[in-house]
Amino acid sequence: MPSESTKVTIYYGPLSWFEQKVIEGEGEGLLEAVFDHDERQREHRFFQGDAERPEREAPPRLPRLIAKSGDYASLNEHVISNFPGLIGALNVAALHLHNPPEQVRSHLQRAFPGTVVERYEYPTMTRQKLLSFRDGFSAHLVGQENVRDQLLAALYPLTRPSRNKPVVIMFYGPSGVGKTETARFVNDLLGGEMMRKQFSMFHSENFASYVFGGRHSDASFARDLLDRESGVVLIDEFDKAASVFHSAFYQFFDGGVFEDKNYRADVGRSLIVCTSNYGSEQEIHDALGDALSSRFDALVPFEQLAEEEVRTVMYQMVDAQLSQLETPEKQLIDADDIKTRLEILVRKGANIRRLGKITTQVISMMLVDASLLEASESGDPDEGPSQSSVDMP
Repeated sequence: MPSESTKVTIYYGPLSWFEQKVIEGEGEGLLEAVFDHDERQREHRFFQGDAERPEREAPPRLPRLIAKSGDYASLNEHVISNFPGLIGALNVAALHLHNPPEQVRSHLQRAFPGTVVERYEYPTMTRQKLLSFRDGFSAHLVGQENVRDQLLAALYPLTRPSRNKPVVIMFYGPSGVGKTETARFVNDLLGGEMMRKQFSMFHSENFASYVFGGRHSDASFARDLLDRESGVVLIDEFDKAASVFHSAFYQFFDGGVFEDKNYRADVGRSLIVCTSNYGSEQEIHDALGDALSSRFDALVPFEQLAEEEVRTVMYQMVDAQLSQLETPEKQLIDADDIKTRLEILVRKGANIRRLGKITTQVISMMLVDASLLEASESGDPDEGPSQSSVDMP
């Protein structure tokens, strides 16, 4: 039976915060303690004849046991379903749990009524940060002035301390026009590493387990929400999720609560951004249906950039990448030459993502050519002029 004197504290939030909370004092990890307990259980004792058989000694008292969110995956299902029994067998004085499965939490709170729950306070929008968003938008993102104005209105409710649910926004429009970058800009204002999930990366069978929950050891959207550091949740390519999964997001978009068979996450006053390549609001309604599309607080369109806007972005990319080079590398290439080579992409209307990749390739190949030519002129017999090039689309 579990010891009544066990003090249980459950923490919901990012791992970095949890480690700061439990840093004072020493403690044993859950998996190490379970391994030691299993080793003791496997010990064999032999007795001769009618010799008295003493009771097996109780394990030494564990002053402090610490379990991180990734530890539960290594435990068998029957251990998860009888977690208080494990704690009693380990003879724990103080237990600190990070983002446990719901079954573990509910069983512990029944077995130990004095269980304490602590939750991380995620960074959220304030009026001052909203002003920073307004004033810094044009410097961060070229074009899309309509996006700035619509987002200011959509984000304002998050500045109210009384609000206890998220703002949910759909960014839609062509690829490579700044949807993901806009979400990153908002997240940078708030702080913390943004939680970003690309739904196109999940195959149907894996996606069902990820969204609805499978074994407690499987990857889980709900568990990722608990582990996140940021007040911004970015779901990229939301349009790639099959309609059979739409129902999983009703409660999440309505009240900020996402539950699967193992975990429960409440994101509170956060920002949820979904991106898609839908071309219009009507297309969104047709694809998602009224039940889901009506749950978005704002549908924000992103337009294809004009040629001059693409050129401005290209110049910014070149200057930014050159600023990261070492001084000797900067002396080998010319910024104007790079911009001239990339002009063909601008005239062809390349999207920003494609333009960024080609910019990196062009700079790299120019550095290679210049370096090899310099080595050749210095008389190195193992080096010679390069004939490499980057093909423009």
